[in-house]
Amino acid sequence: MTDNEKKLHEQAYEEVEKKRHIDKIDPYRQIFHVMPPTGLLNDPNGWIKWKGTYHLFYQWYPYDTTHGSKYWGHYSSKDLVTWKEEPIALAPSEWYEKNGCYSGSAVDNNGVLTLIYTGNVKDEEDRRDSYQCVATSTDGTHFTKLGPVIESLPDGYTAHFRDPKVWKQGELWYMVLGAQTVEEKGRVVLYTSKNLTDWEFKGAIAGAGIGGITDFGYMWECPDLFSLDSKDVLIISPQGLEQEGIHYQNKFQAGYFIGEVNLDNAIFHHGDFAELDHGFEFYAPQTTVDENGRRLLTAWMGVPEQDEETQPTVTNGWLHCLTIPRELHIHEGRLWQTPVKELQKLRHDHESITQTLSTSDLLTFGDLAETAMEFVLTGLEEIKGIFEWTFRNEARLIFNAASHMLTLERRNTRTHLTEQRHVRIDSLKRLHVFMDASSLEIFINGGEAVMSARYFPSPKDKSLTMRADEQVMISLDKWVLS
Repeated sequence: MTDNEKKLHEQAYEEVEKKRHIDKIDPYRQIFHVMPPTGLLNDPNGWIKWKGTYHLFYQWYPYDTTHGSKYWGHYSSKDLVTWKEEPIALAPSEWYEKNGCYSGSAVDNNGVLTLIYTGNVKDEEDRRDSYQCVATSTDGTHFTKLGPVIESLPDGYTAHFRDPKVWKQGELWYMVLGAQTVEEKGRVVLYTSKNLTDWEFKGAIAGAGIGGITDFGYMWECPDLFSLDSKDVLIISPQGLEQEGIHYQNKFQAGYFIGEVNLDNAIFHHGDFAELDHGFEFYAPQTTVDENGRRLLTAWMGVPEQDEETQPTVTNGWLHCLTIPRELHIHEGRLWQTPVKELQKLRHDHESITQTLSTSDLLTFGDLAETAMEFVLTGLEEIKGIFEWTFRNEARLIFNAASHMLTLERRNTRTHLTEQRHVRIDSLKRLHVFMDASSLEIFINGGEAVMSARYFPSPKDKSLTMRADEQVMISLDKWVLS
């Protein structure tokens, strides 16, 4: 560790210790979601299971709730439920990363945990350079930086060239990067290597001018390419899409293409883009595969430049969290997401309720036992009109059977007005909800769609209410989570 790196680590730790008390005073600190000890969290990075332990790194600015020069924070877990805060993995200490250790991934290289990330550099006039860099660890905790392995840009691309996702297939290592052309169009490009050090540019595999795409955003971030259920999936976070009806309602999006990739020729034949999450906060997802072959995803439960500075946790010096881990499958040509089964370890105080919703009464389940809860609601197939579910008088889920529209609404933290997100489904059968102190993750029909949101209810309000405009019998299972 260089002297400058040691100094940056010490300064960040000092900031963390000054803010340790926020866990006791902030009612919006999460119970079971990964969040920063202080400061701002964004993209998940380096998501990997290595030597029996899950390692989850994240973009982190420890000094403020703004997007400053990013570090890599680090958590580990044996079970995807209990997370241990690890020492800082990366700090922006060297010339090739002085304005931030940007996003990247992790691989196991013959027993060595290897991080591949983007070093961000800006000059006095805010002109950018980007470098793809490597750091290694033999103990999973302390990392040695090896510096840039890709320093120059291929012709036709700007320095918005970042977020390497690396994997090994056969004898070769592969890397996909998010990129922007000089015409300011988004793309994903492919590199190969025999040793993780010497990389060969193979070309663009998706984006503007490829596979029928002409104009789909000015930058594609955080690519992730993998095989799943006999198909190939490319996840991206495109920036610059215009809203189209109920689609692309957030400032920036995260979604996927399904198709078939030819890595030898850098060709990806794919279908249409689909959003991964239909709620308010979901961006920069990253996946990993565990020893059981499960493809697991987590994402930043936030969106850049989307009212971040108005969230109430800013007052206590922290901002954002990650989603719960989700398992992916392809079903009927789409990605389905389900919460990992390990989260059931959090459950206690189970209660099962069967109740008739009448046309005239508001069904109130009383004050919830805790702020962190899990719900499974069934019996919804008979709904022919409107069904509503209100969470702590701050967020509401509405299903309109006539229009096949499911709507999630909440109060905007900037305007304090109601805002909505929507997803269209054929019918509503099952809702699986994870409610934490300041978030909701709603899994619809066993993973057909998901809606994620941060929300900030009154700490004293723990009420749960439902209503329907017709008589219907529902069954609700609920657990306290801790």
